[in-house]
Amino acid sequence: MQTTIDQNLFSEACYKMIGALQGQNGIGTLREKTIHSVLKYYYAPDSVYHEIKIGSYVADICVDGEIFEVQTRNFNKMRDKLDFFLKEHDVTIIYPVAHTKWLLWLDTETGELTPKRKSPKTGTIYQIIPELYKIKMFISNPRLHLIISLIDVEETRYLNGWSRDKKKGSSRMDGIPVGIYDEVRIDTFDDYTIFLPDALPETFTSKDLGKAAKISPNRAATLLNVLLETNVVSRVGKSGHSYLYQKRAIRK
Repeated sequence: MQTTIDQNLFSEACYKMIGALQGQNGIGTLREKTIHSVLKYYYAPDSVYHEIKIGSYVADICVDGEIFEVQTRNFNKMRDKLDFFLKEHDVTIIYPVAHTKWLLWLDTETGELTPKRKSPKTGTIYQIIPELYKIKMFISNPRLHLIISLIDVEETRYLNGWSRDKKKGSSRMDGIPVGIYDEVRIDTFDDYTIFLPDALPETFTSKDLGKAAKISPNRAATLLNVLLETNVVSRVGKSGHSYLYQKRAIRK
């Protein structure tokens, strides 16, 4: 199982899996399978560990009884599988985040593809928060682990949106991984403290967290809702209409 950042291995995974998928489906029809397949090969290059049947479910990867599931979105669809797997297995969810993204636009009328341009937005670990909320009922299980894989992606979108330039509301054709920037591994409850910036005061509100982490108030509130399940934060009172939270001491 891959445990350190390896740019060469990631490039090999991209070359091998993207080529294989294009051969099966034709260029431009890869869709969601591309990132999923690349990450599966990257974290477990030996395909003997892929697609392992466990009970009535199939695990993306299973190495020595430990299960790894690559999930790009819709964590709620994993609930039944997690409920079954976690009874007897450690499970690590591998979640990709587009750290740096280059955008290409495809004109649906002419077939013309624009040159790629770098998106001004940078992906962060906080993008996983809405997904974690969907499986909050499993967060307190010590057998559940996470890998947030920060990757660089070339994303092609159709010029079929509702705005004048047809970009707003457009649909995505595919996202092609081109490199891996970093990864964050969460193996213990204390590892969840990575979501709490050092700049937070001793006691803080969700608004304070949102400002320090540079995320929306709603996302900050959702994050705290999740972190309460890990006991890395606790509610210690109220300030006006807002709950006050405190970061718990890291257990050793």
